[in-house]
Amino acid sequence: MVFSSYTFLFYFLPPLLILYYLIPRRSLGGRNLVLLAFSLFFYFAGGPRHLPLMLLSIAINYVGGLLCAKRRRWALVLTMAVNLGLLGWFKYAGFVGENLRALGLPLSVPEVVLPIGISFFTFQGMSYVIDVYRGDTPPAKNPLQVALYIALFPQLVAGPIVRYTTVAEELVSRRETFDDFAAGALRFSFGLAKKMLLANNLSLMADEAFSTAPIGAAAAWLGAIAYTGQIYFDFSGYSDMAIGLGRMFGFHFEENFNYPYLSKSVTEFWRRWHMSLSGWFRDYVYIPLGGSRAGTAKQVRNILLVWTLTGLWHGAAWNFLLWGLYFGVLLLGEKFWWGKALERAPSPLRHLYAMVIVVLGWVLFRCEGLSAVGSYLGAMFGLSGAGWGQALYFLRQYGVFLAVGAVASLPVKDALRAALQRRKAERAIQWGSALAGLGLLGLSFLQLISSTANPFIYYRF
Repeated sequence: MVFSSYTFLFYFLPPLLILYYLIPRRSLGGRNLVLLAFSLFFYFAGGPRHLPLMLLSIAINYVGGLLCAKRRRWALVLTMAVNLGLLGWFKYAGFVGENLRALGLPLSVPEVVLPIGISFFTFQGMSYVIDVYRGDTPPAKNPLQVALYIALFPQLVAGPIVRYTTVAEELVSRRETFDDFAAGALRFSFGLAKKMLLANNLSLMADEAFSTAPIGAAAAWLGAIAYTGQIYFDFSGYSDMAIGLGRMFGFHFEENFNYPYLSKSVTEFWRRWHMSLSGWFRDYVYIPLGGSRAGTAKQVRNILLVWTLTGLWHGAAWNFLLWGLYFGVLLLGEKFWWGKALERAPSPLRHLYAMVIVVLGWVLFRCEGLSAVGSYLGAMFGLSGAGWGQALYFLRQYGVFLAVGAVASLPVKDALRAALQRRKAERAIQWGSALAGLGLLGLSFLQLISSTANPFIYYRF
């Protein structure tokens, strides 16, 4: 079940809101039970056979948290091993088996169906146990509290990765308000519009470009740029909807994106893109390994290890591993070699540098297999000709979505709000935001009626 579907918008969310708010505010436990029941059903609807895995993950991390409260190192190691073992089996067993068989070993490759969102809820459960072990938060005595934290449907299957410390207090004592609900509904509407109006239409262009062979250089670059927009509006749109839904129920999740395509370096880009994942690897892998405190050689090792894991976290395929190492090497380059020279370069040149690197990186991410990566990158650099005719076709068909996407990736909304605030036009902000949200919601529904392609990219992670 995806947020941008009839099932969710008309048959899941309305009865949940009605039942949730029919329960008196003083009975937060009752509201939590309703939210947990619907969250488990949400996951069940996406893959009934994997609901026991979700319940097992909850049990493992609940018990692990209790055992780690007294800083039992063996309990931490055991809980992490079980979490990573489950993640490794469901996500990587097939990949490892295929590659071992390719080396000539007589192995049968296990056919394992990947549970949706396993990377996200596994990382959330691990962060809870680690935080308890470190003493950053007390363990939850009530198992339903851990269950709701891990299974909470807005961020369950595609993030953002929410720390337990972020929502621990709200799990037991939040207070829903009309202002929060309205702000959440507005945020959800903007996120839905990102997904339906931009990501879905840009996906048509990207799919066409990446499936065209041969494709000329100009058309290949346009296709890569289209995918650059698609993945941003798809994932940031989902994060907006998740944050908005959470706020409608009184939860305040942290931001996951901060206009990453404004970046003027790769380092800055990864401070703005998927911030919850970057923060997770920083706090639970990079810093525990010593971070930048253990000398240059170990710092290089730590960065490469983190980015190897980041690539593999996104998928069990060589192109994801290559994608992670690509960014890891570039981050090392900015840190130790050309970073200071880059800071002295003109701002437009720095921005162009960052965007070219990011666009090329998304080609590694999008292509299925290393041969496809090589073919598409070769086309981008002219091995199949210029492709002006193909490029003109793409611009005629999809140019408006590229243009609107370019504007929407900039903080135009924030600038407009700031300008109105300087004029003390609070009423204009309120009414303008509400009307914009309603308009975008209406357009999104029209797109939903007429569209056939509607997947979320990050559901497969």
